[in-house]
Amino acid sequence: MFISLLIVPTPANPVCGATVRSDSANAQAFGLFLKEFGTVQVTPLTLDFGAEISGANLADASPALAATCFDLFDRHAVCIFRDSGLDDEAHVAFSRLFGELEMAPRISAAGATPRFACPELFDAGNLDREGRIVTDERRRLINLGNQQWHTDSSFRPARSSYSMLLAHRIPDVGGETEFTDLRAAYDALPDEMKARIAGLEAEHSYWHSRQLVGYPAPTETEIAAIPGARQPLVLAHPRTGRPSLYLAAHASHIVGMDPAEGRALLRELMDFATQERFRYVHRWQVGDLVVWDNLCTMHRATPFDDSRYARDMRRTTVIDGSGLRAQAA
Repeated sequence: MFISLLIVPTPANPVCGATVRSDSANAQAFGLFLKEFGTVQVTPLTLDFGAEISGANLADASPALAATCFDLFDRHAVCIFRDSGLDDEAHVAFSRLFGELEMAPRISAAGATPRFACPELFDAGNLDREGRIVTDERRRLINLGNQQWHTDSSFRPARSSYSMLLAHRIPDVGGETEFTDLRAAYDALPDEMKARIAGLEAEHSYWHSRQLVGYPAPTETEIAAIPGARQPLVLAHPRTGRPSLYLAAHASHIVGMDPAEGRALLRELMDFATQERFRYVHRWQVGDLVVWDNLCTMHRATPFDDSRYARDMRRTTVIDGSGLRAQAA
C-alpha cells in the first residue's frame, strides 16, 4: 500500500532563526511516497532542523519504517516521536533497525547494580536501582558533564551515528535538552575559517569533558573503559555527503597544533556553532523518544534541581561504522 508522508508546515520555532515554507516544493523536498500501513505526519520545526513525527508505530519495527526514518533523520537531524509507547525491549529493537548498538559502559559506583536488564541502555537519569535520587558525587558530576555542548561517543574510535533518548520520568522544572545544527554552522563559516580547519583533527576524551566540571582524575579502570579517540574537525556525512563541523566538549586539543592555539580555535568554533540561530530547545514530555544524528549536531542538558526532582532517561546509541573504517584505512 502506498501512502503519503503528510507534511504540516508551521511557523519558525522562536528559538531558531529559520522559516518553514508552506509551498508544495517544500513538501516535495521531504519525499512523499512511502510503503507503510498508516500515515506518518511530519511537522517541521524549521526548514531543515528538527521535526515532530506522529503516526508511526515504532513498536512494529520494519524495514519500511527504517527507510522512512533514515530519510527523516537525514533531512531534519533531530526527530521527536511523542507518546512513543516503547518499553526497554522495544526501544532497543527499534534502535537496532539503524545499525549495531553500543553497550553501555558500567562505570557506576563500586558494587552498584545497573538499573536496566538491557545492556544497550545508557542511564541518563539520576536514579538508583530502587528509584531513589542518587547521592553519589562521582555519578552527579558525570551527569553534570552532560550540561556541556557535546556529541555522544566522539571519544570512541567507532563514533556514534544516532542517539535515541526516551523519557520515562521528567523533572517538574528544568531539564530541557538543547540541540545545535552543525551543518548550518559549517555553511555559515567564513571561507577563510573553512580553509583554516580543513584536514585538522582533534583529540576527544570523555574524561577531559568531565574534569572540566570538577570530576576527579579518572581511575585506571575508568580510562581503560573509555580511552579516547581522534576525530576530524569537519565531517562529510556518510549518507548525505553534506559537510558539518564535528565538535564536542570532549575535544581537548587539536592534533599537531600548539595546545593554547588549538584550545582557542576550539572555543571559537564552539561559540560560533552554538549561536541561538542554529539551536532548537526540546521541552520533554513523558513518552517522548528523541532521535538525533551525532554526525551533524551537538546537544546539552539544561540544569534542574537533581537533589529534588527525579529524571529517568534511557538512551540507545547506534555505532557509525564509517568512523572505524576511515581510521583503519
